[in-house]
Amino acid sequence: MKKILLTLFIVLGSITIQAQELEWHTDMNKAMELSQKNKKPLLLFFTGSDWCGWCMRLQKEVLKTDEFAKWANDNVILVELDFPKRTAQSAELKQQNASLARSFAVQGYPTVWFVDVQKGEDKKPVLKQLGKTGYVRGGASAWLEGANAILNHGKTQKK
Repeated sequence: MKKILLTLFIVLGSITIQAQELEWHTDMNKAMELSQKNKKPLLLFFTGSDWCGWCMRLQKEVLKTDEFAKWANDNVILVELDFPKRTAQSAELKQQNASLARSFAVQGYPTVWFVDVQKGEDKKPVLKQLGKTGYVRGGASAWLEGANAILNHGKTQKK
């Protein structure tokens, strides 16, 4: 009986963990394709994952919560643009992330941009800035309130 309960506990626990897992993209081209296909804006998370204390706090208090996971699955395509000091990255990824940080004038971490992917005159994707945020005190609810305000403002501008 104990073995059955233990097995059941492990199975249910792994299902819960999987439900909380979000897909964070690092390939901007793939993320833009998904954004256009799913008609969802991108959430660009500029972070220093292995050295930035405020980034780690944002992760713990917001980005790794069930409340955020549910919201993100319904509203955005997630993109992590990381600038680690101790974690190795490919040259292509470093170049992509640095180029995007320059394009969005990122001056500190964490910075979170919400962008809409639109087709330009040459049919190539163009990123329309909807708004940005960073760390917000008050946990997931406070952060999501600001995120929703940015996304809702972007929707009213489209009309």
